[in-house]
Amino acid sequence: MKRSNEDIRNIAIIAHVDHGKTTLVDAMIKQSGLVTKGDQTRIMDSGAIERERGITITSKNCAIHWKGKKINIIDTPGHSDFGGEVERGLSMVDGVVLLVDAAEGPLPQTRFVLSKALEKDLPVIVVINKIDRLDARPSEVLNEVYDLLLELKSDESMLEVPVFYAIGRDGIVTDSLEHRDVDNLHILLDKIVDYIPAPVFDDEEPFQMLVSDLGYSDFLGRLAIGKVINGTVTTNDSLVCINAAGAHVPLRVTRLQTYNGPTYGETDRVESGDIIVLSGIENVSIGDTICNKAYPKALPRITVDEPTVSMLFSKNISPLAGKEGKFVTSAKIGERLLKETLRNVSIQVEKNPDDSFNVKGRGEFQMAIIIEQMRREGFELCVGRPKIIFKEGSNGKKLEPVENVEVDCPEEYSGIVMQRLAERKGAIVNLTYTSDSRVKINFTVPSRGLIGYRDEFLTDTHGYGIMSSSLKGYEPYKGDFPERSTGSLISDRAGSAVAYGIWELEDRGNFFIVPGDPVYEGMIVGVRNKEGDLLINPTRTKKLTNLRASGHDEAVTLTPVTKMPLERCIRFIKDDELVEVTPLSVRMCKKILNGQQRKIFNQRGEIPSFLL
Repeated sequence: MKRSNEDIRNIAIIAHVDHGKTTLVDAMIKQSGLVTKGDQTRIMDSGAIERERGITITSKNCAIHWKGKKINIIDTPGHSDFGGEVERGLSMVDGVVLLVDAAEGPLPQTRFVLSKALEKDLPVIVVINKIDRLDARPSEVLNEVYDLLLELKSDESMLEVPVFYAIGRDGIVTDSLEHRDVDNLHILLDKIVDYIPAPVFDDEEPFQMLVSDLGYSDFLGRLAIGKVINGTVTTNDSLVCINAAGAHVPLRVTRLQTYNGPTYGETDRVESGDIIVLSGIENVSIGDTICNKAYPKALPRITVDEPTVSMLFSKNISPLAGKEGKFVTSAKIGERLLKETLRNVSIQVEKNPDDSFNVKGRGEFQMAIIIEQMRREGFELCVGRPKIIFKEGSNGKKLEPVENVEVDCPEEYSGIVMQRLAERKGAIVNLTYTSDSRVKINFTVPSRGLIGYRDEFLTDTHGYGIMSSSLKGYEPYKGDFPERSTGSLISDRAGSAVAYGIWELEDRGNFFIVPGDPVYEGMIVGVRNKEGDLLINPTRTKKLTNLRASGHDEAVTLTPVTKMPLERCIRFIKDDELVEVTPLSVRMCKKILNGQQRKIFNQRGEIPSFLL
């Protein structure tokens, strides 16, 4: 018989990047009394990269207690590259709180995360956040939210969703713009309890839990995190894990834990509908079902969108390999990537015959985060240019992923943006002029057209433009378009860069290196100001003689160099180039380091197997 656990509510906070999800969760935790220190911020962003970049990368769980009810909260990422995190987070909840910035309104990634919630028929509570902004327009934004709800789900009942207005940073939520003299979130917490349905379970079914997240403890080992769908479990129960192949792996729970705030504590028994943490399980993956040994019954596995981007990962081929990292072999890199697939459902890894790996994911930003995490763990590796994964349609035609792109920029720069995206096969869908001399333009652009464009976009808009995107789907191939029009400056020998050598060559392009940097044959040391690659010698020193003459002792003054960060390097390289990543350095090089060998392959028109 179907019953509901009225003591529990499970919700997810969803929104576009930087619309205030984590800040609102902070306020909820503080007002529930679990955290008393008022200076603690972004409690849920526990990762170092998350704190540095100010974004949420992985879904996080926490729980608060409000008026006798336990509210499990999942803070989800807002970036579409981390859509797998959103999808596995939504598998544990019964409703969502949608945050929308009062000035920016719904953006492409707002559409993306909301569409995932509506696909599961989850009830929605709308919160218009940051109403204290000087450019806030909450009434207009609310109408845009209604339009989006009706577009995603043609049901007029969507216009009756609860709506609140918030200043998440200050922990304030009100149900009316005229009533702003509040100083708490009580009205929102009350609505969550009243409006979000309690988890439903079948009291005749045995224990079933869907693994939606994984963790690790130095003391307890592998942790399986998920929602109890049916039944109850106690410590030392005999259970089985049903994996993707349908095999039953016996296990015994050594410790049973539930969430209390951002951490979890031990308990002896949990009931249906709660989100729990099981320890004592070694071989478990996201999507597995953990159930009673006497009554094994698998639940539907978590399904996520297919990957759209592929990148080559290999051992470091540079002559400088092994000098800065701890893990340099292909075997270690493979182990680390396999570990990533266990906790990241949207990542796929394929091993190549030459011991390199093809890593497939949602986008170049997701790949950059994985690479950054690996370099911080002490890995050395080389990565290739992101490549789009094409599909074949039912009629045999080539299909490619297409993105919904929204650009917000000053009107004076809109022309160059439209020109650049048109060159990349982008099409304008909508164009709206705003009152502050800015323009919003909606495009559909092939995903491959956005690789390498974001830096160009910031330059074209002088830093005043905002661009966001989300996957629209697959459409027929749009045709070819030219890649980077400039060539690379390539070192033709090993050594250390010298100020005089760089100074003599500055008219050939812009350099990425400074005097004293190590260089090697095949290393990319700059971008040429013309097409085609150019071999140069940045280690050249000035010839010294006993003769002195006017003009021979000119001062060497170099143009300041901005070091290329990891993400820019990934977007900069061409198909025959690699990014060398170590814990201390990020460099670029050719896949074939030796200049003579590159020349032979170019003359023959052959493509070596490791370049494919």
